[in-house]
Amino acid sequence: MDLIHLPHTIWNQLALAKDDRQHPWRTPVLASIDSRGLPHARTVVLRNVDSDSQVLQFFTDSRSPKVTQLSTSPQAQIVFWSNALNWQLRVTAQITIETTGAAVDAAWRQVEQSPARQDYLSPLSPGDALPAEAPMELGHTHHLAIISAKITHMDWLSLNPEGHQRAEISAGILRWLTP
Repeated sequence: MDLIHLPHTIWNQLALAKDDRQHPWRTPVLASIDSRGLPHARTVVLRNVDSDSQVLQFFTDSRSPKVTQLSTSPQAQIVFWSNALNWQLRVTAQITIETTGAAVDAAWRQVEQSPARQDYLSPLSPGDALPAEAPMELGHTHHLAIISAKITHMDWLSLNPEGHQRAEISAGILRWLTP
């Protein structure tokens, strides 16, 4: 891999992952810290990629614990793995969360046509126990939120039988690291 072209190659893979449900980077792991300092990691779905502003976006339920965690401590680590490429990408990001506005309305119009709509219309919050009685009626107000992750640092690792490679990419820094 040529170091100078690596950032472009990474952003190209991220852009492909946004639209390709089969791309291994479509579902990275997002890690946050709770109020007790304990880590929480979960799989999320990559919804938008903006290489110019270096922002990745994910949808979530505004009532989920990750929203509270990321609102309190707005830094996160996002880990992507591609078995096909043997690449790991660890991204450090500054997080913002939108629960209202034009972007959320546009995202809801996409989700509203999918089976996932029921998750965002549920009267129960993510992680609540399901009642034993009959199924609940869906609410009329959605709880969709957009998590925007402004990338501040990337750590790329390629596992290759002919020799591993690792690189650091951040503001003004593009260099090889010891794997």
